[in-house]
Amino acid sequence: MTCFMPDAFLDKRVFITGASRGIGRACALAFKDLGAKVYATCRDLTGLAFLGLPDDQVFSLDMRDLEAVEAFSRLNAVKLADILINNAGTYISHEMIGHSLSDWRRVFAINLDSAMLLMQSAAMGMKERKFGRIINISSISGRQAEAFGGAYSASKFAMIGMTQALALETAQYGVTANCICPGWVETDLAVEQITDPEWCRLNQLPAEQSLDLIRFSIPQQKMVAPSEVAGLAVYLASEAARPITGQAINICGGLSIHELV
Repeated sequence: MTCFMPDAFLDKRVFITGASRGIGRACALAFKDLGAKVYATCRDLTGLAFLGLPDDQVFSLDMRDLEAVEAFSRLNAVKLADILINNAGTYISHEMIGHSLSDWRRVFAINLDSAMLLMQSAAMGMKERKFGRIINISSISGRQAEAFGGAYSASKFAMIGMTQALALETAQYGVTANCICPGWVETDLAVEQITDPEWCRLNQLPAEQSLDLIRFSIPQQKMVAPSEVAGLAVYLASEAARPITGQAINICGGLSIHELV
């Protein structure tokens, strides 16, 4: 639920990556409900059937294939977007010592490089039209690194820096660029990570209790709902958020300050 009128984004085109599940799915539904024309990507188009969008508004795109992403970024769906949400992401559990370069590059390709390519294309059009909202989904792990997720943390740190650079370069043209930094969000990806035997081993957590232990580590003692992250994205895309740019905003149930109090 949001406090916006049902037609708040009636004249806006929203492009969302990784829209088949989790945060991307919640964002797609939220903007569609508010009247936006939603364009969505994922690897398997069957994952987007729930949106009920026309065929020319859904795209199969593998973010690991940067040549394909670069070619895709030239399409009007990206160039004419009023709002871009770079949500597609991945995670690998591994110690920094012995981390393979191929896995490192795969994480960066999906989490950062593909977002950069789409952001460049969208921002060019936004700058010409004197309006735009770029929202990149980073993480609280992009502000304070987590053990055994070095590639993920590094890519999310870099995303914040990239977003801030673009924010400075486009601020005078009516374009804003911000990062949302979720903590633990109740998504399939998070559950897969928390219950992954290797992740549990590295973090010395019993696999059968890992989900409960993670929930209790959050001051609010529950994960963030994908719809709550989508609500923040809707706000950042709105006129009300015009002065907000270059920011990295936590949404984590207090997790980011838990060890400081």
